[in-house]
Amino acid sequence: MKEFMDRDFLLETPTARQLYHDWAAALPVADYHCHISPREIAEDRRFDNLAEIWLGGAGPDGVCSGDHYKWRLMRSNGVSEDYVTGSQPPFARFLKFVEALELAIGNPMVHWCNLELRQFFGYDQPLTPRTAQACWDFCNDKLRHDPALTVRGILRKANVAMIGTTDDPADSLEWHAKLAADPTLPVKVYPSFRPDRALNLHLPGFAAYMDRLAASAGRQRLDSVEQVCAALTQRLEFFAGLGCRASDHGLDSVPFRPCSMEQADAAYHRALEGKPLTREEREGYQTTLLLHLGRAYRRLDMVMQLHYSCLRNVNERMFSRLGPDTGFDMIAQNACGGAVAGLLSALDKADACPRTILYSLNPADNPLLDTLLGCFQSGEIPGKIQHGSAWWFNDTKNGMEEQLRSLASLGVLGNFVGMLTDSRSFLSYARHDYFRRIFCNLIGGWVENGEYPNHPDALRRIVEGVCFRNAARFFRL
Repeated sequence: MKEFMDRDFLLETPTARQLYHDWAAALPVADYHCHISPREIAEDRRFDNLAEIWLGGAGPDGVCSGDHYKWRLMRSNGVSEDYVTGSQPPFARFLKFVEALELAIGNPMVHWCNLELRQFFGYDQPLTPRTAQACWDFCNDKLRHDPALTVRGILRKANVAMIGTTDDPADSLEWHAKLAADPTLPVKVYPSFRPDRALNLHLPGFAAYMDRLAASAGRQRLDSVEQVCAALTQRLEFFAGLGCRASDHGLDSVPFRPCSMEQADAAYHRALEGKPLTREEREGYQTTLLLHLGRAYRRLDMVMQLHYSCLRNVNERMFSRLGPDTGFDMIAQNACGGAVAGLLSALDKADACPRTILYSLNPADNPLLDTLLGCFQSGEIPGKIQHGSAWWFNDTKNGMEEQLRSLASLGVLGNFVGMLTDSRSFLSYARHDYFRRIFCNLIGGWVENGEYPNHPDALRRIVEGVCFRNAARFFRL
């Protein structure tokens, strides 16, 4: 029987172990998409205990923030919400999470948590209810006193070279400005442009948000879609001035329904007035903005990321209580592959298609995306159109392997830009190590099985490319 999560965890063959230990393990991390706070990096926050850094909760303003992966696990174990996001004592909350974790055999959370404890704290005992108190005391002492366990210390320990946060177009980016001016910062931190609220004209709060967007662009109001596009461009150029490398779109389903500007304006004004919209009206407006933004991303040399097939906030009672991004989302089934192709084709025809990463939350879309990629590649850069890493509910050993196998079968795996955290937790950088072990084990198995030649130069180029160098090239590090 193998020891639990030993040095060669997940590395099943000699070749896999060589690929990981010799080439993958020590590479820097390019975390090109995440949700961590630039303010906490700027202020070099120090967390008080494991519950604070792992579970978070509702702040004094009533807004919930924390790791919703862990919250879901606790709820699935029947834990009261008062322990999940509420006001129970920190150790009591931590213990409830550990009790749930012990039953979560097969869930990557078991691996993630134990990797985090080992990588950042040097705590090498399995986390169980029996070790919870010792782990709590040991790690909390380090969190409170170890200079290597402030936010910036954690980033240094994880060897992070680049972070792409997720930022609203109307954001002042004041914390990014402070980071850009800080010569002591150990990592490049860039804003990423997330214009979802400007596209989602069918959701509550749209009119109020457009007033906020107008104000951020120095306008009293936005009276037309043309003015909306101009305001978004102005804000995008402001983001570019602070190093923005990418946009990101969180879409339920990717639309492609070209319409006239008059039709887009009509839908826009109906939304401002709070009137209901047809699907055709909504998608026409959204397509107009996506095409405009795609052209702007290309002009400003930014990557366009499209995340789709998530059904969000499905528990209305809990959404009204806790708000979005609190663990009440699920995989959706959307037949929008043709729309994604239509969007890219329209941009490509105008010589305006930016470097693009596509993510579907539905793993059934893996082959669809991998065949779509080959239709829009170009000589500008290897892998101009990317199938993004296994995302969210697919961020598991099986999910990563399925995404990697599909991409390898239908594309060029060696050009893949690799892993991201997509997380709100600073300790989540251990997931890059998890991905690297899984990746090296997969391709090492192919070599051992005689499916790929044992050519060290080629293998090293593939491993270093997928684990860091491809992302560095793609995001212009």
